[in-house]
Amino acid sequence: MRGPKVPEYIRKLAVYVPGKPIEEVERELGVSDIVKLASNENPLGTSPKALVAIHRAMSAINRYPDGSGFALRKALAAHHGVDIEQTILGAGSVELIEMLARAFLADGDEAVYSQQSFVSYELAVEQVNGRAATPPATPGRAHDLPAMARAVNERTKLVYIANPCNPTGTYCTRSELSRFLDAVGDRVLVVLDQAYREYVQRPDYPDGLDDLKAGHNVIVLQTFSKIYGLAGMRIGYGVSSAEVVATLNRVRSPFNTSSLAQAAALGALHDGEWAARSREHNLRELAFLQRELERRGVRFTPSVTNFVLIELEGDVRELFLEFQKRGVIIRPVGGPGLDGCARVSVGTRPENERFLAALDQLVPAKSGA
Repeated sequence: MRGPKVPEYIRKLAVYVPGKPIEEVERELGVSDIVKLASNENPLGTSPKALVAIHRAMSAINRYPDGSGFALRKALAAHHGVDIEQTILGAGSVELIEMLARAFLADGDEAVYSQQSFVSYELAVEQVNGRAATPPATPGRAHDLPAMARAVNERTKLVYIANPCNPTGTYCTRSELSRFLDAVGDRVLVVLDQAYREYVQRPDYPDGLDDLKAGHNVIVLQTFSKIYGLAGMRIGYGVSSAEVVATLNRVRSPFNTSSLAQAAALGALHDGEWAARSREHNLRELAFLQRELERRGVRFTPSVTNFVLIELEGDVRELFLEFQKRGVIIRPVGGPGLDGCARVSVGTRPENERFLAALDQLVPAKSGA
């Protein structure tokens, strides 16, 4: 390669591979009428109030957006009962994950996250030449929080906790998280990634905002990509202490969220009816999907989210292609303890039935169990 030498840690970076777009499968395989169950999107679509807000904001897209996102941050602060200085916007929660690594990890500094967790944590840490401690998950594929607490040392600056966890669908309980926060104290900043929190209907699920208000050194990340159906807008946010937010603003790109994304999120934030409808749909279809998997004898990790991690025998990437040929896109998952696994998003009833029909064709030995 000509020109400046690329640092070795950059050369070793893996490229994030998103769920396959419908258009790409259509081009490659000539398949139509495709069901996409790969990216945990809302199968019902987008919040109607968000769509109205987008339409109203379109006439001003010749202007740069409000770089700080004041109106949305003010609404988020009121919604969560915090000061506006405690809020920050990101192009999805992924940008905030990366901002945190840029802001807090210098060469050789460490982050801790579960071995079976969101791949963006690994990518964010490696992009700044940081180091990672990755304790294995529990046998049930949940975060092993005691092991993660033991992994914290004098070089640890961040701990990423996906709660609920992508790709496993598991979650940490209130008592588990409280014991962890007491164990690590203020030595590290704990990143509580709650991208899927709106789907959780468990009484022992802990909202990290309660821990923030109790004085713990945490930042809570949330997104409008999932239940509000704004994945294509790329808008998420973080809530933490004013000091942490001020630090993140030093590494935040100017105008990192668009005017349309800010308007859409502001509209969606007040669309409780849409969130409730989407949540009820997901609870019903998640139960149906898991019940049908169990009936077929297909092993899966019980989920509290809008997706299910399933275990398939044989070459999961070959099966991934075979699913596509049948017009169904799922997401292969790899990594320690996840060989042979795939993630399947919860769709509409017809979409879920399309997936199950393809599964019956491709894994006949498991059918009729």
